[in-house]
Amino acid sequence: MQGKGPAEAFRLLESKLPGLRGRRFYGAIHVLEGRPEEYYACVERDPGDDPTAMAVEEGVLPGGLYVRRKLTGWKAIVDAGQLPSIGREMAQLYSLDPTRPELEFYRSMEELHLLLPVTDRKRRPTPSA
Repeated sequence: MQGKGPAEAFRLLESKLPGLRGRRFYGAIHVLEGRPEEYYACVERDPGDDPTAMAVEEGVLPGGLYVRRKLTGWKAIVDAGQLPSIGREMAQLYSLDPTRPELEFYRSMEELHLLLPVTDRKRRPTPSA
């Protein structure tokens, strides 16, 4: 959802699901140069789901190498507006792959995993002070 943000995207997605319990939720943020940020609220498909009947778009999150940071108490972090700065901090340490989206894995109501797509595992050298 361009410009509407995660809360609205998840509200819309959750309204189309028969239930939330036991499902895995993800956020996918795709930033392409010169275009507005796109945010996708995603849920792992259950065997009984019918995306056409639910009127949801079906897709696959890209695999590959990601670096991860586990955040506990993520709602307070989001409410305080700190999530973008955490992502920027991580991005300074690695070479990002701009062809894949950044991912959020909502492991629980308390735990969020922020995943950034990288081209390799090597950390960038930190500048000397």
